[in-house]
Amino acid sequence: MWKEFKEFAFKGNIIDLAVAVVIGGAFGAIVTSFVENIITPLMGVIVGGVDFTTLKVTVGEAEILYGNFIQSFVDFIIIAFSIFLAIKFLVKFKRQKEEEEVEAVVEELSKQEELLTEIRDLLKEQSNKN
Repeated sequence: MWKEFKEFAFKGNIIDLAVAVVIGGAFGAIVTSFVENIITPLMGVIVGGVDFTTLKVTVGEAEILYGNFIQSFVDFIIIAFSIFLAIKFLVKFKRQKEEEEVEAVVEELSKQEELLTEIRDLLKEQSNKN
């Protein structure tokens, strides 16, 4: 049983996933700080100095904190956009690397074709001489 657990726990995918979760959590904290400390104050200036986190509506004794919802929504949009940009960058990088590999193969084929053409031409010359 210990052996099975060890095989499961130390598979590359599990460790990669754990690292991704930790990095994702840290990234989320950075984005949240960015939104709370930079974006929200700027949005407050744009809309006339409103602090979103203090926006609320009182209905009877209940307080509806819609400002916190706006804050969470902005956090989500920025996190989603950041992830989109990161994935777009990674896909572009991967595609560029694949194109370079294809170019190398095409270049290699071109050299082979060139050599084969030279061999063909030499064989034709020899057959014409005979």
